[in-house]
Amino acid sequence: MIVGTAGHIDHGKTSLVRALTGIETDRLQEERTRGISIELGYAYVPVEATAAVEPGAMLGFVDVPGHERFVHTMVAGATGVDVALLVVAADDGVMPQTREHLAILQLLGVDRGVVALTKIDRVDAARIARAEIEIAALLAATPLQDSPTFACNSTDTHDPGVAALRSHLHALAAERASAGHAALRGELFRMPVDRVFSLTGHGTLVTGAVHGGVASMGEHLQLMPAATEVRVRGIHAQNQASEHAMAGQRCALNLAAIARDEIHRGDWIADPRALLATTRVDARLRLSALAAPVRDWTPLHIHWGTMHRQAHVVLLEDHDNGHGQLVQLVFDAPVCAMCGDRFIARDSAATQTVGGGIVLDPDPPQRRRRSPARLVWLAALEQLAANADVGLLLQQAPTGIPMAALQRYCRRAAADIDLPADALRITVREDTVIILASHWQVLRERIIASLRSWHERRPDEPGVDSGRLQRSTLPTLAASLWSVLLQDLLDDGSVQRTGAWWRLPNHDHAPPERERLLLERVLPLLHAGGFDPPWVRTLATDMGLTEDHVRAVLRRAAARGELFQVVPDLFYAPARIAELATILAQLSHATGTVDAAAFRDAVGLGRKRSIQILEFFDRVGYTRRVGDHHRPRGDLQWNVPRG
Repeated sequence: MIVGTAGHIDHGKTSLVRALTGIETDRLQEERTRGISIELGYAYVPVEATAAVEPGAMLGFVDVPGHERFVHTMVAGATGVDVALLVVAADDGVMPQTREHLAILQLLGVDRGVVALTKIDRVDAARIARAEIEIAALLAATPLQDSPTFACNSTDTHDPGVAALRSHLHALAAERASAGHAALRGELFRMPVDRVFSLTGHGTLVTGAVHGGVASMGEHLQLMPAATEVRVRGIHAQNQASEHAMAGQRCALNLAAIARDEIHRGDWIADPRALLATTRVDARLRLSALAAPVRDWTPLHIHWGTMHRQAHVVLLEDHDNGHGQLVQLVFDAPVCAMCGDRFIARDSAATQTVGGGIVLDPDPPQRRRRSPARLVWLAALEQLAANADVGLLLQQAPTGIPMAALQRYCRRAAADIDLPADALRITVREDTVIILASHWQVLRERIIASLRSWHERRPDEPGVDSGRLQRSTLPTLAASLWSVLLQDLLDDGSVQRTGAWWRLPNHDHAPPERERLLLERVLPLLHAGGFDPPWVRTLATDMGLTEDHVRAVLRRAAARGELFQVVPDLFYAPARIAELATILAQLSHATGTVDAAAFRDAVGLGRKRSIQILEFFDRVGYTRRVGDHHRPRGDLQWNVPRG
């Protein structure tokens, strides 16, 4: 169990931890000289043995500074604590940082606490009674209202109040040990860094309170947001050597192959699946009763984990509904968060805590962020953060959710996410998409309806190519998921494909007999023309027909995949295009690309026609333009869609 101190400066937090543990937590010479804590301090003692406590269980203390200038350090220390130890001096009573630290603990979700009324040796019984009344009034209507209060004299090694407090904390630790952190340990591993240092013979070490999951010796993790791979070569958990670092523990990780100056407080050591670097985060912001309302682009200092960054607020709702206000936080540097993370907000001068909130979407869009669909999505994420019901989230995802994103939303590995019975796993090229069966059927029906409309408007055409069909049906759908969706329709016979053209099974697109007779005359002429076939006007003149008629017939033939239109009014026979593709592939073997001059010399055409053919190959996807060169794609086989 981890206990975090809280309270005003000079109320005896460090002295109390020393009395409870026998350990001095002020490490810096400046701290000892000035008599105040500046940095976080740590102490660990074995939990008093009981039947419920495993041997070696440790009780950890995080001692935070109380000065108002070091609230950012206090927030870093309060992150991940199990129990708050609120320290109030009997002579001063409740002071400004007492209130601010308590507010921060509430905003961070710390709901278990103990109160230590210190310096009782300096006051009389009446003052102690008044201080206890002040504390009770302060804690009323807060999660800590039922916390016990222990009157302590930290300077007396035999003080009964200190002994009673120590016994109470050890009892809580034993209770916590029996309950464990099973839920958190099922999450993806992540630990915010609150300290980084190096030791001779060991290299770089980082410390922090593990927020979720389990990491083991030898495991490869990531330093975020830099996305640098690190390897764990040593672990100390609760100040003891260990094979594992687990949620609910303060740990030191010895990291291999990374320098000390590459890591900073506020960074994360995490499972590679857990975090995404971002400069935008959607969240629900709750302001304190005394804070002024925020407006668009209000600057705030934001703290979560051990991170401290400045952000600007973009309002997603016009008014606070009594439970806070949806906002997008726009940061000046990359940050990392997960759905459900709690944060603290301070004013632009970083002198006052104005509120806090909860992260909803760590990877939000920049546009259409206030749309009704977007607000419904954020409501579903809020429900997910509250009760881990992924079904509600999937209901608001008509095109599904990639598993990589779902793992970040749920904080868990794919195998540990409890999916609804009607959820489908759709394997795409780069990931697996999770989508409800009802949503998948809606996507299928939209494609069928779009094809039906296309056939009604263009009965003479064989169908529509995949790109145009997607643009008119599901333009925002990922290309990989679109391909799987079409293949699913093709597999069960709902649609058919001829070359590049998609159509419904009952669509009759055969050309009229008169067009077929004309094509039987034209195709030999195009083939005989080799790499320089006749233009439409030449064909029309030779056959005594109008240009418009010949052009229309050839375009319909190209739509069916029987010809290729390289430029307007210039059509090639399929065999000739295949020969040109083979020549292009052979030319590319040496350097991987082909330029217009080399292709011109190989095919014996002019520069203009050679460029037209190369641009045709780019257009149909056989090649890709790279500067003034053209690079063949894939296996260099001529298998591009006809048209």
